[in-house]
Amino acid sequence: MAKLFDPTCACGVPHAANLACDTPMDGTGAIGQAVDEAALRAVFPHAPTRRAMLSAFGAGTLLAAIGDILPLGDMREAMAQTGSSSAAPEKPNLKIGFIPITCATPIIMADPMGFYRKHGLTVEVIRTAGWAVIRDRAIAREYDAAHMLSPMPVAMSLGVGVAAPQPWAVAAIENINGQAITLANKHREKRDPKDWRGFRFGVPFDFSMHNYLLRAYLAEAGLDPDRDVQIRAVPPPEMVANLRADNIDGFLGPDPFNQRAVFDGIGFIHVLTKDFWEGHPCCAFAVPAAMPREQPNTFAALMRAIVEATAYADKAENRVEVSKAIAGPNYLNQPETVVQQVLTGTFANGLGQVQRVPNRIGFDPFPWHSMAIWILTQMRRWNHLQRDVDYAAVANQTFLALDAGRTMRDMGLAVPASPMRKETIFGREFDPADAAAYLSSFAIKR
Repeated sequence: MAKLFDPTCACGVPHAANLACDTPMDGTGAIGQAVDEAALRAVFPHAPTRRAMLSAFGAGTLLAAIGDILPLGDMREAMAQTGSSSAAPEKPNLKIGFIPITCATPIIMADPMGFYRKHGLTVEVIRTAGWAVIRDRAIAREYDAAHMLSPMPVAMSLGVGVAAPQPWAVAAIENINGQAITLANKHREKRDPKDWRGFRFGVPFDFSMHNYLLRAYLAEAGLDPDRDVQIRAVPPPEMVANLRADNIDGFLGPDPFNQRAVFDGIGFIHVLTKDFWEGHPCCAFAVPAAMPREQPNTFAALMRAIVEATAYADKAENRVEVSKAIAGPNYLNQPETVVQQVLTGTFANGLGQVQRVPNRIGFDPFPWHSMAIWILTQMRRWNHLQRDVDYAAVANQTFLALDAGRTMRDMGLAVPASPMRKETIFGREFDPADAAAYLSSFAIKR
């Protein structure tokens, strides 16, 4: 199946955001689809003729016929191999925007620890004030790639929250777990969310795991997140200051700011989000959807750098070293002890206890399609997405599991046999193959 959101679909016809043509998936991801597109354009160079042939026979039939003459399988494999370590990046000098949070650890550490340089890239990682700025600069192509919240490329590609669909994709997940609900100290005796009616909460962005997890948590307690509490977008670096100023009662946010609130003595960690969903995604390494086709060597080099940095960061024995690398003023600009408490999982919780949770944050680059499908169910649940879409198709196009899996496999990392898996979320099974039933089961939704 060809790309849902890319006007350069293999069939040559721009598609609406919720439609797709029948170009077959060949198992090689975005890079392999570029070969199919090139073959169709070479055989039918004039767009009207190409459209007429596709309308009459379908892309699958035409590609099968072309495959009898041209070795498309060999061409797909050869193009995939252009991303080898010996292939020079088409664009070696890149700009990548990031928000200064521990979720961005692989993107950040790849600069001072040399992972980009190792793979032939000169990368400027640019601290950015907030997610709306990240999105806007990414759309304007001021950034070649970006640290994004994992729901952002999904929303952008569907045209949600932007003026028109913007085809961006999750090339790799940056971190799993790594978030918490932090409350102001004055609420120490209100640990039951049923007592939170009237609370004001901060989340980093509307289209964020933080917003969707907080909403789900409140709804599990019987609160309507749109009527019983206030939820507002607060840039992560401003969360602690807003808690201190009593502008919010708490936040579901990224680290290191949960830990910084404890460090500053103004808040306590109520719950880690890993307790809601072990292994949930948070942030992502995002690229323009066309990058794997238009700059395959650059994309491949970036993927090797990010995947290698992610694997390095995930090892417990490297966490102290990584903390030192990213805590400084050019990156997180936080006390090293705060960053180290987050990454090592040995931390004060603000309630007089020291907790040891080694998997408080983890780093696993594989972009599971089931994660994207859960995100889509929540976008529909809260009316962020106001139309029905093919969940599996959107997940396939926005979470580049095939491309990530290839890079992981080349680096000797384990790759799941399928990008779909069942999850346990708030104690309930989520089956991505039956997402509609899951969505309809909620009593509180918009």
